[in-house]
Amino acid sequence: MAVHVINEANRCLNCKKPMCMEGCPIHTPIPMMIKAFKEGSLNTAGQMLFDNNPMSMICSLVCNHENQCEGHCVLGRKGEPVHISSIENYISDTYFDKMDIPCEPKNGKKVAVIGAGPAGITIAILLTKKGYSVTIFDSRDRIGGVLRYGIPEFRLPKTILDRYKKKMREIGIRIRPNTTIGGALEIKDLFRDGYQSIFIGTGVWRPKTLGVKGESLGNVHFAIDYLANPDSYELGETLAIIGMGNSAMDVARTALRKGVRQVTLYARGLTSNASDHETTYAKLDGAELEFGKQIVEINDDGPVFHNVLFDEEGNHIGESEELIQVHADSTIISISQGPKSKLVNTTEGLKASDSGLLMTNSYGETTHPGIFAAGDVVLGAKTVVEATAYSKIVADAMDQYMKGLDQ
Repeated sequence: MAVHVINEANRCLNCKKPMCMEGCPIHTPIPMMIKAFKEGSLNTAGQMLFDNNPMSMICSLVCNHENQCEGHCVLGRKGEPVHISSIENYISDTYFDKMDIPCEPKNGKKVAVIGAGPAGITIAILLTKKGYSVTIFDSRDRIGGVLRYGIPEFRLPKTILDRYKKKMREIGIRIRPNTTIGGALEIKDLFRDGYQSIFIGTGVWRPKTLGVKGESLGNVHFAIDYLANPDSYELGETLAIIGMGNSAMDVARTALRKGVRQVTLYARGLTSNASDHETTYAKLDGAELEFGKQIVEINDDGPVFHNVLFDEEGNHIGESEELIQVHADSTIISISQGPKSKLVNTTEGLKASDSGLLMTNSYGETTHPGIFAAGDVVLGAKTVVEATAYSKIVADAMDQYMKGLDQ
């Protein structure tokens, strides 16, 4: 391994006030996990991680650790922080397949989970542990949602998701792939068939557009569509990417691995919106970054920009009159995405905000009784760990709601 986890674990100071836990959105019990690991109790450490975060193995690979656990490690103030993510990944990966997930006896109540992304997987596991019979409905052929169709293989091996599916099936979770709720089946059909509570975790799959001329041309694509199946695209030798967030970095690194020779990312501002690590890796892989570019239109030759003008403090003060034609075989737009509207359009009483995100209270209850939601379809495009942390709260709320139906 590139990082020797035993050496890293021995560096942990086991702080009385663990700032690493404070920096983690789901408050992983990091010092206790490392202590158990050092004492030779890997299974105990693994169970500790899974009980706190069912997506622990995945979060150990895709979280923004530099701003979360590792970014808060006290050793990082004067040197290198403990490489917590490597320790967590080693423990979770080693423990996962031999793990038994204890579940309460079946209580006779059925739950429908719409969407097999991180929020849906978390809810399904937690409610199955509480004795509910859970069926997951997903519009795609394989589970994972954004984990499978939005994160490249080199960052998250898809075999991990196959292992999750096997473990979920072991505890009795049923999965209906290629099933869109809001199409042939609607939410009212689920209630008709005896599901007492429904969870929506459908994510955000509608690309946000630039609103400029040329977005419908054949040499223009959207990042979320490209990442879902890169092999179906022929991008040519030069690629322009509009946007500079984490998804844009994933697009750049994927395209370079698929044979594109020159990849350039363009941002309106002066800094990258992606994490430092992702930006650095993209540059190491060969991507180039251009700042201060305002997109005007896209034509058959590629994108057209104005230069953005800044004052000495970096404030935007206007654009140059000169038009700059960039020559690129393909252009990919990567400026975030929003939710699709099928469920809202086909479910009376289910309301969304002006941006299309489902309206909920702090416990994930939507405006329709018995329907709960979490993840990106509520929060917008966030991180896996944020979706998981919120889903833990929602799972408890769904449990309380269904228990209340008996009273």
